[in-house]
Amino acid sequence: MENIIVEKKPNGVGLIQFNRPKVMNALSHATMNEVVDGLTQFQGDADVRAVIITGNERAFAAGADIAEFQNKTPIDMLTAYRFHQYEFIRKYPKPIIAAVSGWCLGGGCELAMICDMIVASDSAKFGQPEINLGLIPGAGGTQRLARAVGKALAMEMILADRKITAQEAYQFGLVNQVAPVELYLERAIQLAEKVASMSPLAASLAKEAVLKVYELPLDDGLEYERKNFYLLFSSHDKEEGVSAFLEKRKPQWTGK
Repeated sequence: MENIIVEKKPNGVGLIQFNRPKVMNALSHATMNEVVDGLTQFQGDADVRAVIITGNERAFAAGADIAEFQNKTPIDMLTAYRFHQYEFIRKYPKPIIAAVSGWCLGGGCELAMICDMIVASDSAKFGQPEINLGLIPGAGGTQRLARAVGKALAMEMILADRKITAQEAYQFGLVNQVAPVELYLERAIQLAEKVASMSPLAASLAKEAVLKVYELPLDDGLEYERKNFYLLFSSHDKEEGVSAFLEKRKPQWTGK
């Protein structure tokens, strides 16, 4: 790994950290491929039940690596499969938390929004500044941002390059919590540990069901939820969870 650090933390947490400080953790194609490799590694590790993606205090990721856009044609971009990594992350079965500090722009903002939850430092700033390059967001920014903060603010951020602070992002429902810079990663780890302490099967199926909100009408979404609910009745974790509750003890999840 040349562009990221992959670390297995205690208590069921995996950590992926961008390591390109000289370019504000710009998301090159190679960097995103490494993120996929790191997530694949954690996907095959039953001990890892939640994953954190983070940068450093100065920048989560300040956008795509713009140097890769120069002199590129539509066919170049199409055949490079530039956004397949984002689709891999979108469909990832384990919960992912973005720990964001400093700049979170363009592809970095889109990546954070793909994650299931966001913990932001009080220095975080979110934006979609692609319009300054004569471009638009291409990794889901127009769709996810509007769903997260509403049409009017999304339009201003995308058309007029408005940046929003961590507190504004919290106010509009883009992030889960805001913490001081010196504590934001610790808070993200605490949240990840809480998620990792739950049944991994239930967490995965719950994540699937919540994400269907963006894809299905209410009736279809409710049907999807109920099928996942019924499916868990075939699991050892359901039996363990119910027994532990009735016996007033802590459940021992197996993910089966």
